[in-house]
Amino acid sequence: MAESSLARMPMPARVGISIGLLILGAMAYYVVFYTDVSGKIEQEVARRPGLESELKAAKKAEAVYQKDLEEVAKRRERAHELNKILPSTTEYPAFLSSVQSVANMSGIELVAWTPQPEVREKYYARVPMKLTLRGRFHQIAKFFYGIGQNDRIMNMENISLSKPELVDQDIYLSVTGLATAFRALDAEESKDPKPGRRK
Repeated sequence: MAESSLARMPMPARVGISIGLLILGAMAYYVVFYTDVSGKIEQEVARRPGLESELKAAKKAEAVYQKDLEEVAKRRERAHELNKILPSTTEYPAFLSSVQSVANMSGIELVAWTPQPEVREKYYARVPMKLTLRGRFHQIAKFFYGIGQNDRIMNMENISLSKPELVDQDIYLSVTGLATAFRALDAEESKDPKPGRRK
C-alpha cells in the first residue's frame, strides 16, 4: 500500500504544515469575517450617539403629544359641558324633555306647550316655548326653581296665574308663561347684520 506524501514527511515538517494551515485559516477568518463584523460594530457604535439623540427627541415629542392629547380631551369635555348649557342647535325635543322632567319632579301638570319662532340676537338665539301648567302654588314655585337649576340655560317670563280652583282643600292654579331656552349662533349666523326673528 502506498504511503501518503504527508506520512512520509518527518514529524517537524508535518507539524509545520499543520501550523501553517491553521495560520492560513485564521488569516482567512480574520479577513473574511472578523474585519467585516468589526467594521459593522464600529459603524454601529459610531451611530449610537445619533440614535440616542433621536430617541431623546422622540421621547420629548411623545411627551408633547401626550400633553396635547390631554388638552384636546379637556377641551372636548369642556365643549360638551358648554353644549349642554348653550347648545348650537334649537333642540325643541330636548328643551321640552327638560321642561317635562322639571314638571314631573315638582309634581306639576304640564297641560300644553307651543314652540314659538326663535329670536336671533347678536351672539345667541332665544328659543321660546309657551307653556300652560296646573298645580298647587308651592309646586309651581318648585317648578320655577327647577327651571333655574337646569343644566341648560332657561328663563320663565310673562307668567300669569289664573283660575284658582279648590280641590280636596288644596287650591290649584293654572299658569301660563313663556319658557325661553337659548342656543349659540355659529360664525355664519353671527355675521347676519339683521338680528330678529328667524325664518
